[in-house]
Amino acid sequence: MRQVKAMRQILMVVHQETSNPGLVGQVLQEWGYALDIRCPAIGQPLPTALDAYEGIIVFGGPMSANDDDTLPFIRQEMDWIAQVLEAEKPYLGICLGAQMLARALGAQVVLQSEDLREIGYFPLHPTAPGREFFTEPMHVYQWHKEGFELPSECTLLAEGDLFPNQAFRYGKSAFGIQFHPEITAELIEHWTSNAADQLLLPGAQARPLHFHQHKLYSQAVENWLRRFLWQWLYRQPAIAPDWSLSA
Repeated sequence: MRQVKAMRQILMVVHQETSNPGLVGQVLQEWGYALDIRCPAIGQPLPTALDAYEGIIVFGGPMSANDDDTLPFIRQEMDWIAQVLEAEKPYLGICLGAQMLARALGAQVVLQSEDLREIGYFPLHPTAPGREFFTEPMHVYQWHKEGFELPSECTLLAEGDLFPNQAFRYGKSAFGIQFHPEITAELIEHWTSNAADQLLLPGAQARPLHFHQHKLYSQAVENWLRRFLWQWLYRQPAIAPDWSLSA
């Protein structure tokens, strides 16, 4: 199997000082990558030179991609994402990161028509073009109230029942996903404790169900994540027979 050289860097953009890249960070570190974690919400700058990075991942946060009129870093980050796309660096947007990618490409980020949320585990269905990356339906962890329109010149890869657009691809190396593959039991503990009020909102699942379903579905999501990250970084089919093993 192809070996990953040590100390290649992945740039990770988070939106709270206490944010944790979770399973995504663990897998990439296991593969020998160093993580450069930046938080523009607290004033940390985003690099203008991207040559040092093999890929860029923008994570979620409690703010909205529509907050660019009240939170200057949101507008600055979306402008920066446009530079990343122009440089054709592998880009992965997760939740807010996907919504900002959609807005940077001219699409809208909107509330669900009945003001429902997806908070907890929900089913995901691959589209026909998406079967290269999503080989079968699965349950994934969600935490959001807004969704994104599919930008023009993008390919829809996966759909959901409540929020139809769940994953898309732009060009060869930019992806946006609405769900949270980085989730771990520790992150569920943190999120459901610190934002317990969100669990009372329409569409949110009860806290015990989060942990119960994590035990049911987390291994399948981890296997998917390892396969997907390989495809995303190397722009080639994943070849490992068992993605519970390190690359």
